[in-house]
Amino acid sequence: MADKYERMLELLAQTDDWMTASELADQLGVTTRSVRNYVAAAKTAAHPLPILAASTAGYRLNRDAYASFVDRGRARGEAAQTPNERVHHLVRRLTESDAGIDIHALADTLFVSESTLEGDLRKVKAIADEAGARLERAGSSVRLSGTEGSRRRLLSRLLQAESSRGVIDLESVEAEFDLAGLGEFKAELMQALEADGFFVNEYGIDAVLLHIAIAVDRARRDQHLSEARVHTDPQHAPLVAVLRGLIAGHYAVDLASADLEYLARLLVTRVVAPGNRAAETPAIDAADQATVERIVDSVLEEYSVDFRDDAFMARLAIHLGNLVTRSRENARSRNPLTRSIKSSYPLIFDIAVFIASIVQRERSITVDDDEISYIALHLGSHLERVSRREQRVSCAIVCPSYYDLHQILRKKVEAELGDQVSVEYVVTRSDVDPRDLSSEIVITTVPSMVARDGVVVVQPFLTDDDIDAVRAAASRARRARRRAGIADELLEFFDAELFFAEPPGDTPESIIRGLGRALVDAGAADEQYVEGALERERMSSTAFTESLAVPHAMGLSAARTAIAVALCPSPVAWGDARVSVVAFIAFSAEGRARFQPLFDRFVGVFAARRDVASLVRDSPDFDAFIAQLAHLIEEG
Repeated sequence: MADKYERMLELLAQTDDWMTASELADQLGVTTRSVRNYVAAAKTAAHPLPILAASTAGYRLNRDAYASFVDRGRARGEAAQTPNERVHHLVRRLTESDAGIDIHALADTLFVSESTLEGDLRKVKAIADEAGARLERAGSSVRLSGTEGSRRRLLSRLLQAESSRGVIDLESVEAEFDLAGLGEFKAELMQALEADGFFVNEYGIDAVLLHIAIAVDRARRDQHLSEARVHTDPQHAPLVAVLRGLIAGHYAVDLASADLEYLARLLVTRVVAPGNRAAETPAIDAADQATVERIVDSVLEEYSVDFRDDAFMARLAIHLGNLVTRSRENARSRNPLTRSIKSSYPLIFDIAVFIASIVQRERSITVDDDEISYIALHLGSHLERVSRREQRVSCAIVCPSYYDLHQILRKKVEAELGDQVSVEYVVTRSDVDPRDLSSEIVITTVPSMVARDGVVVVQPFLTDDDIDAVRAAASRARRARRRAGIADELLEFFDAELFFAEPPGDTPESIIRGLGRALVDAGAADEQYVEGALERERMSSTAFTESLAVPHAMGLSAARTAIAVALCPSPVAWGDARVSVVAFIAFSAEGRARFQPLFDRFVGVFAARRDVASLVRDSPDFDAFIAQLAHLIEEG
């Protein structure tokens, strides 16, 4: 029961909205009656903390009370009650004792049966195996065997697995290892790194802080990394100096050189990148550079997206080298943005999956979803810089000639709003009709009674309010540009023959094969593309949101771009989600540029559970589906 209600609490922790018993039942794969039982069990376990709020809208987490409940469960010395708490307790005991622990005595201490504790030990064994450690049994005694490094990885994996949405709670780390002021330590560390000319990836720094806390805790127990297992890199010297000073100053602990070198290596592979003022820019490995060049060529061929940019390729090569190092050292780098990147930028994420498949094949490593998301961040930031110019709104400036007033206004507009608008021309007459101007918006100093969308009247000397008004007008113009012709765009890629009001199967593979047959029969794809989609699914789940799965093959090898859709009135288990809609996409090179923005908006519809529920409920046939989908996209 505890496993189930903990999973329910995790689901509620992922949203600030209410969730009905039916929605929770769908996500957990149980009945609404079971959900009510889990709610009762959770309330009993947390008493007197009111961790759950209930109303006619469903259930919602009281976050302050829930945080206190979690802290209470993690408190040192308190008997562990839930399976997760017992696993946590076992790992801490095993890593702190070289002699091992007695199962009989521990079962009595925790007030559980020995068979229950044996089940908990199996979970510990799975985590330990991943960390490179192992459990050894001798009668009723069990001990942890492995290097000091494997023990630290085990502690790190345990605490990161317990973190919410991949975000490490520094207060929990402080409590776990009796370290005060970790937030201040973090601020000083980042300040020191930036002063040395490094760019800092704050998404990864909390994971390194966790390793620092573990290193300090182990050093207090006189447990250090072996000097023989950690090789000194002269390029790490500035980072080692920073870490030594901060750790000694904050926690009065002098770490061994191997400990400091290991932490510096973690910073290099997870957190810092050379900036403009870095003392030494690390040389790019020739093999990494060659791999990136092949990746860029393959992405251009398969997706018609051009990443041939020297600065981007250099950054990606450095990231690739660090990624390979993390994988070979079995050191995961959690990314709290993984879920949102996957749901908000599905095509960028898919290109990242394609890149990860090349890296896996060439380097014989495994690249998980967290690492794929970091690749997607690299891709997205580059594409954002490139596309910013393309997304600018065309504008005309109307400013009657008076000395060089019109020139001053244009320079001010371009300086303040150059990322939003592209000035096509300047009109210096006062009698111009805004309706005769073809630009998307008109910035004018002349008040006009003529009605036309996109006209912004400003002062000759642009004020802050004027700038805000132009930004708002540009935003409306972009929205209008995106929404134009939505239904026509949908019909270009959706077809009545490819619409299923019920799924053609009950598992991801059977549904993919059923939708794939429809795509093959429609001439949009072939059997090889369907097999490619199954291979892609095994690489990383295509459940881009909690409600939508988008199976597809990597690359643009279909005969034409088309989408086969299946509605699932009863959600289907898909990876770690339960989806209500499956959209099998056949990607072709032709029309990719037109399809991408539509597809991003299509996926965006599935971020809101109630919109998904109405789409599935109110779409008995293809025409109703298109009408409802177009409405939801437009409203979004």
